Formats: sequence, structure tokens, C-alpha cells
Amino acid sequence: MTSSGSLAPGAGTSAPVVRTAAGAVRGRREDGLAVFRGIPFAEPPVGEGRFAAPRPVRAWDGTREAYRFGPPPPQEAGIQGRARPVDAALGDDWLTVNVWTPDPDPAARRPVMVWIYGGAYKVGHAGSPGYDARHLARDGDLVVVTFNYRVGMEGFARIHDAPANRGLLDQVAALEWVRDNIAAFGGDPDQVTVFGESAGAGSVAALLAMPRAAGLFRRAIAQSVPGTYFSDELARDIATALAAEAGLSPTAAALAAVDPRRLTDAGEALGAKMAQYQDRWGQAAPTATPFSPVVDGEVLPTTPWRALASGAGRDIDLVTGHNREEFQLFLVLGGTLGKITDEQVTGALRLLAPGPDGERAYRDAFPDTTANEMYERIQSDWLFRMPTLHLAEAQTAGGGRAYAYELTWPAPGSGGALRACHGLDIPLVFGTFTADLGALLFAGADPTPEAEALSARFRASWTAFARTGDPGWPAYDTGRRQVQILDARPTVTAYPEERSRRIWEGHEFSELPLIG
Repeated sequence: MTSSGSLAPGAGTSAPVVRTAAGAVRGRREDGLAVFRGIPFAEPPVGEGRFAAPRPVRAWDGTREAYRFGPPPPQEAGIQGRARPVDAALGDDWLTVNVWTPDPDPAARRPVMVWIYGGAYKVGHAGSPGYDARHLARDGDLVVVTFNYRVGMEGFARIHDAPANRGLLDQVAALEWVRDNIAAFGGDPDQVTVFGESAGAGSVAALLAMPRAAGLFRRAIAQSVPGTYFSDELARDIATALAAEAGLSPTAAALAAVDPRRLTDAGEALGAKMAQYQDRWGQAAPTATPFSPVVDGEVLPTTPWRALASGAGRDIDLVTGHNREEFQLFLVLGGTLGKITDEQVTGALRLLAPGPDGERAYRDAFPDTTANEMYERIQSDWLFRMPTLHLAEAQTAGGGRAYAYELTWPAPGSGGALRACHGLDIPLVFGTFTADLGALLFAGADPTPEAEALSARFRASWTAFARTGDPGWPAYDTGRRQVQILDARPTVTAYPEERSRRIWEGHEFSELPLIG
């Protein structure tokens, strides 16, 4: 095993040194912040720890250099625009945290924001340049933490003789590390906000429903929540198919005998042909994503919507929202923009629209849309927009407070074809316009003053929420349904996707079943 950071004896230099529960770490001064990278929060999940719940990290002697991001967890090649870390260590220490802080003074007690990356539960890593948190930490005068968690087969495959949702258990372990150590970095463990986008937002929603995460955070921001949570039966069936792709049985013993980087090929191979399984896997099949949180009855007892409606998030403030044309990103990346057929629209409506009359409801509500527009709408509604809206409604139904938003500002990349697509909020929140997905969405160009102003507004709202529980606009309720529109001229208005909302009114987002 190669460590993600070297151990340097003695104290030493003007570089910031902080003592964690497991040992001392030395970071760097960067742009007025103290930055620490690659601090292990759990033992490497290899050997006996493979496919197991995360184990407490062993203490070390001396001072550990926290200069480089830990290695990414094993994963597929990834989505266009999501780059590898620019400076990451090698080895098996996948479970590491990174901290940006204005001042590692235990007396400071600054609010803490903890980022959970997305990537369809199969790709992603905290060392991605697009998640550089310096702007958030500096502009908001708070502490920001990012961390790695297991994805794909290692984190989410529902294999026999292994705990479900290992990726979520990694997230809980990272939050426990924050609880136990963040005061030494100048943070307040009683003022923790978790935030994430896409699969990261799905993780945030899952954490709201998980008893093991209770008390680990006070506030939550869920950006573009995907509605895909698997039933235990569906997840086990998919795991059997995943193991078969590798020529193995779906047991921890069999899979642990194979290098984890080899198993990513099995996930990629199955994802490419999931549509063939529609008769068994239903709505999960066309997503090309064989991984999602599993409603297993133990780690994740129920769906986030049921949990929040029953009051699980009553004591947690929630911001949740989506982008106006979420699925446009996947049409552009897949080369299908402008090529959608009427047959594809009919198939998508019959598979995804709610209720027996869902197709007719969509055609009646949107009579003048093109095939491309209708396809984008039903995909966006089913996968992101309506699950996100219903999360806010479940939170209010359970006696909690929720704030809702919609991002409508269009991305300038790809000649404007991307519109307000999925993922656009990431570079706007972090101010990373030329890194990773930002390079695609902003065409690799310097941001305009308008983009800079919107980005600053995002950060001001997110950090104000982390500090006070109020992002700066009215709370959502099912009477007025007020949401913040994030655009060049931000406004507060009634929920703008009202026609879609009415179609989905009363629909319950349940775990996806095994139907074959």
C-alpha cells in the first residue's frame, strides 16, 4: 500500500500544522487560506476492508504532509469535462478529506460546508479542479471540506455478504471525521452544512433519511436531486449482472479477489447495454447507470421523500433546486440534439410519465413543443426536476423548512445549445469556469461580468445559508410556491414549471422495482 501523504518528523515551518485525532497534519498557505489535502478519514478499503464498511483510521506518529489530494477511488473513464486531479497521490488511500480554512484557530468556530461530488454514483473525486473551494472559503469566511467516497462496484453494487450503500457509509464516516476534528481547523462542528449536486444531491437526500447520519449536519443543500433509488431486489439483480460481466459470482469473496480497477470495466460494459434489460429493470434501464443508493431497510430504511414527509428532516434547514433544461447536457454530449424522433418521444413518455394517462397529460400540456423539446422535458422532469421539487414539498409536509430555486441562466458553451443544463451550477458555485465541466459549459473562455456576478450571488446565498439558515429568499410552501430564479436578473416568483408540477402532483417517488 502506498500512502497518500508522507510522514515528516518534527514540527517545523511556517506552514500550518493541525493536530487531528489520528495525528498531526501540515498544510500550505494558499491565497490567504490554510489548505490541507489528502487527510485519511478511514483506513484504505482494500484487503480485509474490501466491500466492508469504512474502518477507523489508524493513528500515525510525527506530522503528516497534507499537500496532495488522495488518489481517486476506482472508477470508469468518466463523463466528458470531468478531469482527473491535477496533483493527486498514488495508492489505495481513497478515503481522504481536504480542508480550506481562513485560519486553523480552534477559537474561530466558523460555519462549515461539506461538499459531496456527483457523477452518477460511478465516477467522481474530490481532487477534481472544478471543486477547488478557495472562493467559497474566502468569500464566505468559512471552512470548506471535500472528500472522496467509493463509487461504482466498490461503493454501490448490492453484493452478497457485504453492507449495502458502502459509498453512503463512507460519507457518514467523513462527516464523523468533521464532527471530531473540524474545530481544530477553525470550524464549528455544530454548524455543518452538507451540499452536493446530482449524485451528490442524491447522497445528501439519502443522508437526510439515514439514522446513522442523524446529528452530523444542521443544514443541507441538494442541487438537482436525481429520483433514482433502487429497491433491494432490483439492486441485487443488477449486481448479479455486473458480476457476470466480470465472469464472477456476486459475492464479496469472489469480487474481492479481483483488482478493483478491473471491476470498473464490468460497470462500464453493463452501463452501455442496460437498455436491453428494460423488461426486468424498467425505468432504471435507460439511465445507463447500474448504481444508485439502495433502499435496503437498514442503512437506508426508506426513500428521502417518505422520510422527510414523516418528519426526518424537521430540524434541518434545506435548500433544493434544479436547472431549467437539465437533460440538455446529455443530448449535447450524446450527439442527439436535434435528432430525437417522435418514436423516441413516445417511448420516453410511456416509460417515464406518471400514471396511466401520463403521455396524454404531457401532450395536452405542451401541445406546440418539438420532439427534442418534449424529450428533454420528460427526461428532465422525471430524473431531476420533479424529484427535486417533491423533496422540498416533502420537507414542508414533515414540518421542516425548505427553500427552492431554479437556475435559468444559459451556459455560453456549445454555441448556446446547452442552455441552463445539468451541472451548470457547479462552476457557478465554485467559481471554477475553466476547469472540468466548466471548460465545456463556458467554452474555455474567461467568464463575462454577468457570469461572475451570478457566481458571486450563488456563493453569497450558499454561504449565508450555511451561516444563518436563510439563503436570502422566502421559504417554499405549497400555497404560494415561491422560488428563487437564478439568472442575470434574479427574481422571486411562483414555481415556473407549473404545467409539469400539475402532471406530477400526487405522484410518489418510490424506490425503482425489479419488474421482470
